[in-house]
Amino acid sequence: MTKIALISDIHGNQTALEAVLTDIDQRGIKRIFCLGDLVGKGPRSSACIKLVREHCEQVIRGNWDVFIRQESDNEFINWFQDRLTEEDNEYLATLPFHIDLNVNGQFVRCFHASPRSEFERIIPGYHPPEKVLSMFENSETTGTQSLERTPDIVFYGDIHTTLLKTYEIGILCNVGSVGNSLDLTSASYVILDSTFETNSIQFIRVAYDRDAELAAAKDLGLAGYKQYYDEIMYAKYRNAK
Repeated sequence: MTKIALISDIHGNQTALEAVLTDIDQRGIKRIFCLGDLVGKGPRSSACIKLVREHCEQVIRGNWDVFIRQESDNEFINWFQDRLTEEDNEYLATLPFHIDLNVNGQFVRCFHASPRSEFERIIPGYHPPEKVLSMFENSETTGTQSLERTPDIVFYGDIHTTLLKTYEIGILCNVGSVGNSLDLTSASYVILDSTFETNSIQFIRVAYDRDAELAAAKDLGLAGYKQYYDEIMYAKYRNAK
């Protein structure tokens, strides 16, 4: 299996996605898994779906990939819905909830937000320890509720912030965000390297042309442009209190 690149939370940012895909290719990595949220926030969701379909071996769904396909009277959501094709929506509807795999004898699980839902946001340091440790649970949603073994490594996205913590039960890793990073303004992804007997995890940061991305967003009349600008330029979450 050797190396897998794990990307997440593209959010319609074609400029960042192209930069990350180029970086992955230059490292000679052939396997790419995407942990969801291909669409929304950024202006070019359809183009990002196309790139993900072309380059990613496995793709799971995020919360945006789910609710973007639901009827809404919200003008902000409608802006993104109107720019997805029927084929885009059909593809999003096929995405599975999670990925389970064996890497060097370790049980690795990938999902978008939690093992129970794409909409359950869990943040270490904010939520209590028992809530954080529930990220290692098997569930009905993963179809493994009766499985005695729990994951040794869990990869997820959703919070747009890189994280790596080791617990007695296993390793929890957030891969950060390609297109809407909220820790640093550079794009983020992770490499799972199984070249040797012990798996290793490496965070990669990729600078991209943020001015070009914002110019494209402005030209396309992106809904919520000011909030997108603050996120891209300052890593300032639009819903921060």
